[in-house]
Amino acid sequence: MSARYLTLNITSELAGQEVNTLLRRRLGLSGTVLRRVKWLEDGITLDGARVNVRVRVEEGQTLAVRLTDPSPASGVVPAEGPLDIVYEDPDLIVLNKAPGVLVHPGHGHFDDTLGNYLMWHYGQTGEESDFHPVHRLDKGTSGLVVAAKHAHAQEKLKNQLHTSEFRRVYLAVCDGVPPEPSGTVDAPIGPVDGSLVAREVRPDGKPARTHYQVVRTCGPRALVELELETGRTHQIRVHMACIGCPLTGDFLYGAENGGLIPRPALHSAQLELTHPITGERLCLSAPLPADLAALIPMAKG
Repeated sequence: MSARYLTLNITSELAGQEVNTLLRRRLGLSGTVLRRVKWLEDGITLDGARVNVRVRVEEGQTLAVRLTDPSPASGVVPAEGPLDIVYEDPDLIVLNKAPGVLVHPGHGHFDDTLGNYLMWHYGQTGEESDFHPVHRLDKGTSGLVVAAKHAHAQEKLKNQLHTSEFRRVYLAVCDGVPPEPSGTVDAPIGPVDGSLVAREVRPDGKPARTHYQVVRTCGPRALVELELETGRTHQIRVHMACIGCPLTGDFLYGAENGGLIPRPALHSAQLELTHPITGERLCLSAPLPADLAALIPMAKG
């Protein structure tokens, strides 16, 4: 099985500094991540030999830290299943999630989620990776979702969430056309009293902002592009219903219509993030799925 390491060549500028300082300041590792690996024989090494984090380095040496755990700690069981891989490297993977699939294992779903399929995939490719989710999509939502392959990448990516570094753009089909071609819904969201699932706009809710732009309309429906400034549960679904345009097929906040589409018509279409190791920008996209496209056909020329 292949492990993932980060290395740092010690220059004259870095000579004399403690290993701990270099790991934190130069490689950006947190104390939490370092505690996970320092007990491993190859967790933190200088020229291949295990060292204490208080050791001072010398010019010409190579400092290495292991990022992947030799034994998965998530408890997610591998299970074979379909994965639509949009992007993959040693630190993260981006998937185009199919509707109806959960991201995380949970009650009643222990072996049929993206987490299970990823663990199977890692086993097949020989990677020492565990399931490190960064964000989630609702079961009915399709589109782009990212998972890290080790705790360091997960931590760095989670710190980007709800900042300009981590940009998510959704496409939705709604019943009704928004009153303006573009706008912002700024309305706090909280739980519906007596419900374990439903959310609603309420004065004592948590702040929530959703930006929308109408892409095109077809009769009573509109295809809308949405971008979240916050990440509340069901935020897009609640906000669109709030302005009188619930998502087509949304059984919870609109009208269920299984014959038309068996899920809320929501798709995670674009994802931009800063790579947790290289610092490069990744810009990825997933096309509008057929079930949403059928709801809002392009006008014939």
